Amino acid sequence: MILHKGEILFRQGDDGAFLYHVKSGLFKVTRLHENGNIVLFNILYPGETVPHHSLISPKEVHGTATALMRSEVEAIPAQQWYRELQEDPQKPLEVAKLLQEKVRFMQERLDHLTVGTPAERLELLTKWLGQHAHGVPLTDYLTQEEIGQLIGVRRETVNRLLRSQDR
Repeated sequence: MILHKGEILFRQGDDGAFLYHVKSGLFKVTRLHENGNIVLFNILYPGETVPHHSLISPKEVHGTATALMRSEVEAIPAQQWYRELQEDPQKPLEVAKLLQEKVRFMQERLDHLTVGTPAERLELLTKWLGQHAHGVPLTDYLTQEEIGQLIGVRRETVNRLLRSQDR
């Protein structure tokens, strides 16, 4: 299935009837909290099968995934996924590898967040997302607020950093 920028792959609270394998593109995953705050907490990229927390057992969806650009995904019926997990002796290893890859990604992202300056963090984020964005500038698919959430700074700091890059 093809989704275009702004289209929703899944919504927070969905029952998880499907898992999704991201073939191309990028998705942002946001969570709406009870106090009304919306937080960007994950970026989905090619090769991932999501939701991660449902790879072994079903659970309602934790956030809303929105396409950041034209993206292709394969929808996998959850019951089929779980049946294969029980019947195919190789499937648990596949799930373990998917989870291992996500843990490694999260380690990399934590490293990016603990690097020195906000400018360095922005550069690392831009470089990492650039691997999947096919030349599309970061600000074409993420807001300054979202960039700030990903690098641990306020929107105003992102604005200042982006202006200094343009000089």
